[in-house]
Amino acid sequence: MISDKMSGLVKNSSAIRAMFEEGKIMAAKYGKENVYDFSLGNPSIVPPKEVKQAIFDVLNEEPEMFVHGYMSNAGYDDVRKTVAEYTNKQHGTNFSEKNIVMTVGAAGGLNIALKAVVNPGEEVVVIAPYFGEYDNYISNVDGVEVVISPDTERFSINFDELEQKISAKTRALIINSPNNPTGAVYTEDDIKRLASILEKKQKEFGSVIFLIADEPYRELVFDGIKVPYLTKYYKNTFVGYSFSKSLSLPGERIGYLVIPSEMEDFDAVVGAVSVANRIMGFVNAPSLMQRVIARVIGMTSDISVYEENKNILYKALTEYGFDCVEPKGTFYMFPKSLIPDDKAFCAAAKEFRLILVPGSTFGCPGHFRMAYCVDKQTVLNSLPSFKALAEKFK
Repeated sequence: MISDKMSGLVKNSSAIRAMFEEGKIMAAKYGKENVYDFSLGNPSIVPPKEVKQAIFDVLNEEPEMFVHGYMSNAGYDDVRKTVAEYTNKQHGTNFSEKNIVMTVGAAGGLNIALKAVVNPGEEVVVIAPYFGEYDNYISNVDGVEVVISPDTERFSINFDELEQKISAKTRALIINSPNNPTGAVYTEDDIKRLASILEKKQKEFGSVIFLIADEPYRELVFDGIKVPYLTKYYKNTFVGYSFSKSLSLPGERIGYLVIPSEMEDFDAVVGAVSVANRIMGFVNAPSLMQRVIARVIGMTSDISVYEENKNILYKALTEYGFDCVEPKGTFYMFPKSLIPDDKAFCAAAKEFRLILVPGSTFGCPGHFRMAYCVDKQTVLNSLPSFKALAEKFK
């Protein structure tokens, strides 16, 4: 007999993973090359060769107990210093190791941030469409989720609704830019307007509202687009980062959380986050990968491959009659489904061996998500299936 809370979470378990598992079944039945699985954001590009070399070098050059032993909950001091210095160089910030907590990926970072600052019953705002796991992260801390309706014209922020829904109970707002599932990137004007609203609401309610930025796709942008660094616009900002996408290391679960010194009650927040790392069960970020990351900071996989896939798919799908906002980053595309029922549409797509994820999974019905982090040949081979799917609903 499992707990009532887990019963609900199991029932609403990730549709993305469910589609991924279904894709594996279909691949076994029809052959992997004949199934076009766009369900899971699992990078298709190998990590830079320097990552593999760094693993060997760390194991060969550093004392074993140093590599595999405990460190402070926040991570190795020298690794945190390296991350801080790199961030300062890239974004003109002024961080030191005290502003960095090494985490078990961006997901671990978001969870410990929420654990540190959200009381049961307080509200956490999310902006649709959003990564569905946020539902569970908020549930983990017994928070109350408040969803802002999507702005489907360009997938920015529905600012009017946001301003209306922030209340005296609002404790945090999670944003994700570049965005999963849309590929949208919030502009500097968007961020300035968001910061202005949050400042205004803090004064109105005499409260602290934390902005939690989920940024595993920061480097995955196209056409030279710049992603604003949020701590420069709003002081009560956490930035959660992961090397899962930039270095193609999703299974290694390594990332970090940035906490600016200007944050309200900074010392207490840092202490709470560090303890949360432990009591959430992570204890600390993986020790070997911390040491590896310090040696390859600033490198990325060949992410240009994703832009090529995006260009092929966007051109073809719009020619076939799909309505889609062109992604500005990530490796996701979020077209409108050709019928209002996005779940029925994605079910119909399986007839053509296409594995797609319904937009309702992300709080935005009537769309579907494609993760085009697959090899180029899969993209090219899938085009006749997309064309046939479009013709089915003409």
